[in-house]
Amino acid sequence: MTPTTPPSQTLAQKAAGAPKSELHIHIEGSLEPELIFRLAQRNGVKLAYDSVDALRAAYAFTDLQSFLDIYYAGASVLLAEQDFYDMTAAYCERALADNVVHAEIFFDPQTHTERGVSIETAVAGIDRALADAQQRGLTSKLILCFLRHLPEADALATFDAALPLFDRYPRMIGIGLDSSERGHPPSKFERVFEKARAKGLKLVAHAGEEGPPSYIYEALDLLKVDRVDHGVRSIEDPALVARLADARVALTVCPLSNLKLCVFDDLTKHTLKALLDEGVAVTVNSDDPAYFGGYVNANYVATIDALKLADDEVYTIVRNGFEASFVTPGERAAMIAKLDAYWHAG
Repeated sequence: MTPTTPPSQTLAQKAAGAPKSELHIHIEGSLEPELIFRLAQRNGVKLAYDSVDALRAAYAFTDLQSFLDIYYAGASVLLAEQDFYDMTAAYCERALADNVVHAEIFFDPQTHTERGVSIETAVAGIDRALADAQQRGLTSKLILCFLRHLPEADALATFDAALPLFDRYPRMIGIGLDSSERGHPPSKFERVFEKARAKGLKLVAHAGEEGPPSYIYEALDLLKVDRVDHGVRSIEDPALVARLADARVALTVCPLSNLKLCVFDDLTKHTLKALLDEGVAVTVNSDDPAYFGGYVNANYVATIDALKLADDEVYTIVRNGFEASFVTPGERAAMIAKLDAYWHAG
C-alpha cells in the first residue's frame, strides 16, 4: 500500500490554501524586527536593542504586559505616513501569501499621538497601503482601538479627534478596545462606545483573554459589541457560552498569541474546539504575528494539529470568519461562494 500523507497535514494544507478572512490583526503588531530597524535608521530613532537578533530574543513573554512593553517600543519607529504605509504593505504581502481575501485591521492611535504623530498620518499611510492591496484581491476594513490602560477621557478625546476621519476614509468603520485587560473592565469605556454606537459605527472589544467571563458580559451588555475579540475564557461560564452560541456573537480567537502570552501553557489545552462544539462562532486570527510566531496560516496549521480538528470543523471556522465580517450581504455571499468552490472541489 502506498503511504499517505497524515490526515492532519492534508487538512492543514487545505486550510492554508483556502480563501479566508482575518478579523483580529493589530497592524502595529505586524512590525517585524527587520522593518523596525529599517524604520529606526530612516527616522533616527534610537532603539534599546543593538540588533535584529537581540530584539527578537526579547520576545520571551510571560504575560500580556510583558509583550506590550516591547510592542510599544517597536511602534516608536512609526513617525511619518510612509512608515505606516510600509508597515501595512508588509502585512498585506503576508496576508495575500496566506490566501487572506478580507482583513479587518486594528490600529492604536493613542500609541502614536502621545509621540506627536497625528491620527490622520497613521490612517493615511495605512489606508493607502490597503487601497493598493485591494487591487490585488485583499479587501479590508479599519478599526480604531482605544488603549484600555489609559483613562476613558483620553479615549473620548481620541474619538472626537478621529471623528472627521470616519467620513474621509470609508474603510474606517468601527472602534475597538485593546491593551492591558486586567484591572481595566469594558465598563470603564461605556460612554465612548455609546458615542460610537450613536454614529452607527461597528463595535468590538477585547474581553476574556486574561480577564474573567464577567468582562465578556460587560462587553455585550454595556458596550453592546458586535464581536468579542479573544473571548476564550467564556468556556468557564456555560450560560455565557450558550448565549454566545444562540446570538451568533463571533469570537476572534488568536491561538498562537494565547500560547505565547501564557493564556494556555499548551495549545492542546486551548478552548477553541470546546467552544466550537458548543456552537460558538469561533474564528482563527493572528493578533500580533510579528511577535507571536505566525501569521494566519500558521495559526490554522498549529490549531488543526493540536486540537485534531476535522475537515468540517475547519470549514466552519473559515466560514465563520466571513459570516462575522463587517461587509455587505452581497460581499459576504461572494466570499462564502469562493470558499465553497474551493473547499468542496473534487
